[in-house]
Amino acid sequence: MPQVHPKAVTPLIEEVKNGNKAAFDALFSVVYDELYRRAKQQRGRWDGDHTLNTTALMHEAYLKLVAHKEKNWTNRVHFMNVAAQAMRHILLNYAEKKKAIKRGGDLSRGSLSDADLILGAAWRPTEWDRLLTLEAALQRLEQIHPRLSRIVACRFYGGLTFEETATALNLSTATVKRSWVTAKAWLYRELDVSSA
Repeated sequence: MPQVHPKAVTPLIEEVKNGNKAAFDALFSVVYDELYRRAKQQRGRWDGDHTLNTTALMHEAYLKLVAHKEKNWTNRVHFMNVAAQAMRHILLNYAEKKKAIKRGGDLSRGSLSDADLILGAAWRPTEWDRLLTLEAALQRLEQIHPRLSRIVACRFYGGLTFEETATALNLSTATVKRSWVTAKAWLYRELDVSSA
């Protein structure tokens, strides 16, 4: 699928920042296909549970973005990163609700295989707690190394390429690639320790 040219998005972002509400709908329309593809990737990472489909995830993300008070996006990549973060929060809220309904109680302990989520393994409907375990690890990573956590969020939740992640976070592509390796290693180690 062809990517939206940044020049088509930037003027719309400026209009949104200036308070033009119609510009947000136009912006969302322009990036809809790319957002849908990313939502489908997010949605496709788990099997069997179809109560939150791709369209529902997109609509939830749209509502979150419309309600976002600070619409200070700078470009297409930045907007896509914010949209990915919105999807991340929607999925985490959904996982928490599913876990509360299904099991209740505290998060289960993780295992090394939980880190496979970072590498794109499929999620099973019984593994919502694994997503929550991963999120808890990402929050710990955020405390000790915020940049690594943001890179994981861009790559895993946003589906951003190394280059897009570099643009979104104002880093070099080489730094993002090195940091990605470090972050994955930290998560593997952290999730393995959690299983003890």
